[in-house]
Amino acid sequence: MKKYVCDVCGWVYEPEAGAPADNIPPGTPFEKLPEGFMCPECGASKEAFSPE
Repeated sequence: MKKYVCDVCGWVYEPEAGAPADNIPPGTPFEKLPEGFMCPECGASKEAFSPE
């Protein structure tokens, strides 16, 4: 699974780890994140992420 990086702050979404603080379980691919997903570091929208 591909990692995605926030273009605003550089935070990396790693599918293997998920985002437990945002109720995203490990193993969730970026494409399956909810539409309202926001970067936990800076609040940028899902559209602000690029494949690493």
